Amino acid sequence: MLEPRPVKLTQPAPPRAVLCFFQDVINRLRRKGRLKVIGRLKSEIGPNPLYILEENGQNLLVAHPGVGAPLSAGFLEEIIALGVNRFIAAGGCGVIDHSINAGHPLILTGAVRDEGVSYHYLPPGREVSASPAAVAALQAALKSAGMPYTLAKAWTTDGIYRETVNRRATRLAEGCQVVEMEAAAFFAVAQFRGVTFGELVYGGDLVVPEGWDSRAWHKRADDRERIFWLAVQACLHL
Repeated sequence: MLEPRPVKLTQPAPPRAVLCFFQDVINRLRRKGRLKVIGRLKSEIGPNPLYILEENGQNLLVAHPGVGAPLSAGFLEEIIALGVNRFIAAGGCGVIDHSINAGHPLILTGAVRDEGVSYHYLPPGREVSASPAAVAALQAALKSAGMPYTLAKAWTTDGIYRETVNRRATRLAEGCQVVEMEAAAFFAVAQFRGVTFGELVYGGDLVVPEGWDSRAWHKRADDRERIFWLAVQACLHL
């Protein structure tokens, strides 16, 4: 009954996009004149700019994907409607595995579907995978940069305050190392629409029975900038 319609742009969208969760990184790039606004997505929280970034002689679309599976999936749909078909997301995650240090890069290979959006796009199932081509592009980018990384499965949940001890234990047994709110929805929308999608995150807060530790994850400016530019390089590989 309702399909996403392309918003008006001042120039055509390039076929590749980096979805950056770090508004601080986006703001710095704007101040440096690296980002040019070509349009805006809209929601009740206000306009969400769509930017062009030129890197190595190529244009990429850059946008904030919103927070939480429903909003992020909706914005992804609207960007796909612009003709974009290759995506890398750059973000952070909670860590449920003690061995993952704060700031450590992780390439998400798949996600346990503990949210609602993915079930509107794919048949019921426990997990959904990232696009293999996007995972390979991310691996190539991190190897080229000499950056250690981990291939990881995410636990995607809608209930950030219902990450209980028993649920964490179950997700660890399923092979999850991190927890976040969007990956399963991203991967499901991408499969449904036939586009390529990968996600790079860094280890953030520690979510363990001994007690939550923020590890000042949101203040790691250098890590956030690094994750963004690694995502850019991976997107250029696609």
